[in-house]
Formats: sequence, C-alpha cells, structure tokens
Amino acid sequence: MKMKIFITGATSGIGRIMAEMLVKEGHTVYATGRNDSALNYLKGIGAIAYKADLTIPAHIDDVLSQLPPIDIAILNAGLGYFESAVHLTDKEIDQMLDVNVRAPIYLAKRLAPAMIAKNSGHFIFIGSQAGKVATKKASVYAASKHAITGFVNGLRLELAEYNIQVTGIYPGPIDTPFIQKADATNAYRDAIGKFLLQPEKVAKEVMHAIEKRPREVNLPRIMSVTSKFYAVAPVLVEFLGKGFFNKK
Repeated sequence: MKMKIFITGATSGIGRIMAEMLVKEGHTVYATGRNDSALNYLKGIGAIAYKADLTIPAHIDDVLSQLPPIDIAILNAGLGYFESAVHLTDKEIDQMLDVNVRAPIYLAKRLAPAMIAKNSGHFIFIGSQAGKVATKKASVYAASKHAITGFVNGLRLELAEYNIQVTGIYPGPIDTPFIQKADATNAYRDAIGKFLLQPEKVAKEVMHAIEKRPREVNLPRIMSVTSKFYAVAPVLVEFLGKGFFNKK
C-alpha cells in the first residue's frame, strides 16, 4: 500500500536515508530541511521538499498548509550540543528545546486532526536513549529528549481511540553529522566510538516500524535492558557510565 509520508530533518543522516528508501518503495514523501543542496537532491529523486526552520512556528504552519492529509509522520529533526549546562549559552539551550521538544509537539498537534477525521494514521518520533538515561555533558539534551519521550507516551494514549498509532524510536548514538555538530572536539566520538550505530541500521528499523507499528524500538536492543536497569539501579548505571564525555 502506497502512503503519503511526512519526514522532518530529511536533509542529512537517517532522515535522508529514510526519504531515499521510502521514495524507492513508491511512497509519496514530503520532506523538510534547511540545506538547499540536500533539498534539491531530495527533489531530484522524487520527494516533495520544503525548506523550513522548525524553530519558527510560522514555517511549520506554512509547510503544513501545503500538505494533503498524511498517513505517516516521521518526526526526526533533532539538535544537540554536548556540553555541561553551565557552559551552554541561553541560545543553545533554547535551540535544543525548540527543535527537540516544541517543534514535534507543534507538528503532532497540527497533523493529528486530519488523522482523527479519517480514523487512521501513524506518528513515528525519533527520540534518543538520552531520553531514558542521561549522561554527563548532555544534561540539557537529555532533558529535551526526556520531555519528548513523555509526550510520545501520553500522545499514544490520547490518540489510541482514533486508530492512530504512536511509535517511539530510541537509538543510542548514531554515526551521522549530528555527532560532529554536537561536539566539535570529537571527545564524544572518541569516548563511545565502538558503540556508534550505523544510520542505515536505524533507517531500516524505522521502515520495519512502519509495517509493524510497534509501541517503541530501542537501538541497539541491549539499550532496552539498560534503561530498565537504570530504573531500578540508577546509581550503578551512573557509575558504570561515568566515563562518557570525560575526554578533553
């Protein structure tokens, strides 16, 4: 069955790979991003692409005004600055909250009514394991991801009666340009390099989630064990993970 699928953050990383996969499968893909050359690439492969800054509500409304009723919304755009809270600028804090929390909430709020009207739909939120287990030098980023994790779980309950599925995808660190943007020192990559997920792996899991519509997906699978263990033994997990972000 061919569907109308909306993807945010589609100009790089897993968003771009998902867009490529979905177009190849014959779906109609509506994509947003801010990089002109990447947007032109997406248009070239058959996606319908819009330039938008999702920190600006007017941009969100402008994009959504051009969309037909959507079958699946993949809310993937994300931003991180890996630094201690006291060393972040107010602007960096606001940007993380705008992109990681406000934008997906605004988008879901605006997209849901059409799904409710047709009694079907699927939201897929690309979250993070940071939304379940916080780490050093990621307190504000983790706060933003904790917030969206809570929203995903609540929204799922609110939309269930309308036959609308809400899926949370919670990957660990992914080997994409996001890592470089989040930490220009490369200390983060050095600390967790061997644990980095390949973006193709995450994109394939999202494709599987489109078909199976699960409640949530944790990547790598062991992360689901870690987050559950954290809930019952947080001191031990924090002790074992204290080496993250320590490299200078």
